[in-house]
Amino acid sequence: MAQSEHIHVFAILTAQPGKEQILRDALLAMIEPTKKEPGCISYMLHEDPKNPAAFYFFEIYKDQAATDFHMNSPYLAALVEKVGPILASAPMITETKLIAGS
Repeated sequence: MAQSEHIHVFAILTAQPGKEQILRDALLAMIEPTKKEPGCISYMLHEDPKNPAAFYFFEIYKDQAATDFHMNSPYLAALVEKVGPILASAPMITETKLIAGS
């Protein structure tokens, strides 16, 4: 069983009806600054083809310190402030560690 110190983050954000493009644009703007963070290994945005209001981030960070750096970044705080009013529900964010697979 393989283990990793890398932190994998899954985040789900869902827009209110009619606000999908605003959320999409705001989330796309997060990619460049996040990928420049020390310890950011991967930062991928996905959209649900069956539900255009639902967006999924899959993120991999070197360690907990790198994850904490991202979670405390000013641009993430600005994103939360900007998109909070247009979300259908609170974001679901889960941190995990890989135990097997690739």
